[in-house]
Formats: sequence, C-alpha cells, structure tokens
Amino acid sequence: MGVVVPLENGKQRDASVKPLVEKTRADMDRVNQLILSKAGSDVAMIPEVANHLISSGGKRLRPMLTLASATMFGYEGEAHVKLSTSVEFMHTATLLHDDVVDESDLRRGRSTARMIWGNQASVLVGDFLLGQAFKMMVEVGSLEALDVLSGAAAVIAEGEVLQLSVAKNMETTEDDYLSVIRAKTAALFSAACEVGPIIAEAGKAERNALRSYGINLGLAFQLIDDVLDYGGSASDLGKNVGDDFREGKITLPVVLAYRRGSEAERAFWRDAIEGGNSDDAALEKALGLIAKYGSLKDTTARAEHYASIARDALAPLPDSVEKSALLEVIAFCLNRAN
Repeated sequence: MGVVVPLENGKQRDASVKPLVEKTRADMDRVNQLILSKAGSDVAMIPEVANHLISSGGKRLRPMLTLASATMFGYEGEAHVKLSTSVEFMHTATLLHDDVVDESDLRRGRSTARMIWGNQASVLVGDFLLGQAFKMMVEVGSLEALDVLSGAAAVIAEGEVLQLSVAKNMETTEDDYLSVIRAKTAALFSAACEVGPIIAEAGKAERNALRSYGINLGLAFQLIDDVLDYGGSASDLGKNVGDDFREGKITLPVVLAYRRGSEAERAFWRDAIEGGNSDDAALEKALGLIAKYGSLKDTTARAEHYASIARDALAPLPDSVEKSALLEVIAFCLNRAN
C-alpha cells in the first residue's frame, strides 16, 4: 500500500512534490537561468558535458529545499537563488564523479557523460561546477552559509573515499553503510535545508530543525533508492534494475540478506559482489535471497524510521505553506517504493 497524505475532507491521495514545486516555481525559474549561465564557458566541452546532465530531467529537489527553507522564515532577498544553484552544482558534480568511480553506463535513462566524453572530462567538468558553486557562495557573503556548504563538500568527499574502502566487501556492516550514505547523500540534503534559515536570520532552533529534517530526509531518500534498485523499474530509477548489483555495490538490502543467510548463501554473495560474478542468473538468485529474508521490507522500515525523525524535526515550527510542502516531500520519498 502506498504512502498517503490525508486531506481535510478525510480522503487520501498519493504524496507528491507538487506543493514544493508550486511554492518554489518562480524562484526555480531564476535558479534554472542561473544554472545555464554559470555552466557556460569558452571551453566548449564544459557546457556540453554539464548540460548533458543538467538537462536530463532530475527533479532538482535539493535546490527547491533550499528555496523553501529560506522563504518559510520570511526571506525576501536574492541569496537563496545563488545558494540553491550552488547546491545543484554540488549535486551535479557529485553525480559526474560518482559515475566515473562506479563505472556507470546510465544516469536518468541516458548514457552517462563518461560514456560520451570519457572519464577525464567528467571529473574535470565536475571540478569546474564545484568551483562555480563556491564562487556563488562567496558572492552571497554569508560566512555561516559558506561554512555549512563547504563543510558538506568535505563530508561528501569523505563519503566517497569511505565507500571505496567498503566497496565489494561483504563484511560491511549496517553501521558502515549508514556512515557512507550519511556522508554521500544526507550531508547535502542537510546543508541545502540549513542554509535557508541561515540567510533568513532565523534562530538556532529553526536552523537545527531544518538541519535535522534534511539529514534524515536524505537518509530515507537513499534507502528507498536502494530498495528501488532491487524492487523498482527502470523508469523509476533512470537506470537498469539491478545496476547496483552488477556494479558490486554494497547497499542495505544486500547487507541484510548476506547477514541473515546460510553459509552457502553468503558464499554466493561473496562470489557475486566480491568476485564480480553478477550476470543475469546471479541477479535472479540475489533477488530471490533478498525476498527470502525480507531485505526490501526491512530497508523500507529503516527509511520510515528516518522519515519519522524528519517529520518530528519540523513539528515545533509554525504551520506554513512551506512546512506543509516539506512534510509532503517526506511522504513522496517513501512512496517511491510502493
């Protein structure tokens, strides 16, 4: 059964990001214009590579979170547009780098930049976007916002290295894996939400609330992504179902199935993930073991746990259109797995 959000008349409907999209539409138009402007360069390959990913149909959830978290505290200036663009560039740079490290062929249903222009170009254009992001942060002139976003950039890089250290290692624990996604995914969600109240000059409690909301939303978001790789569809993922398995990625459904399995089943996982024997037949067996041990259900339950923390983080804040939209984003993230 899908996650639903109650309406005033007692009926229910599927959760959606539409309220957030509608609330931030005008500002997102400005963000999109700035994205195109700042992705430009006299070096022709830079806008080609950048625009390939930027125009590939992502929801731009992170910059919308920055916009909403600023306006919910009455912000009326220009800084939230530049910071939102910075957040999107940081995210895009991370994707470009990720696809090289993971040797991914598809991103959002299209060939990855590395498949078209090569690994070197993907890494270097990612670096260019990071540089542009930091230039915009400096232009905003908020040392606190710069501190939060630059701190997130460092944490994300640490997460990338940590992921390398646990890659294709079936002894990875659930705590190890949560440390990876807290750094790689949740840190940027957290920073994207926290800089809003900073530039709106909201209080410490409001800033802490949005930070907690962001990091727990990010954890829930990534855990549902992990579920979708084994239980979703290519249209949901923008990549092929089972790509994480084929690339030898350790995700929570795999960790749970491995730890709950028999010695023979654990030997299968070691052969598939560590040994690289992950063909279609192996994927079918992996799917069977994940189903046998309830790994998708329990990963979803973990996501629901972090979603509850995110909801509680916003609970003390006054009701507003932005708060309502942010709450619905939580339900939307969970609903993708149903």
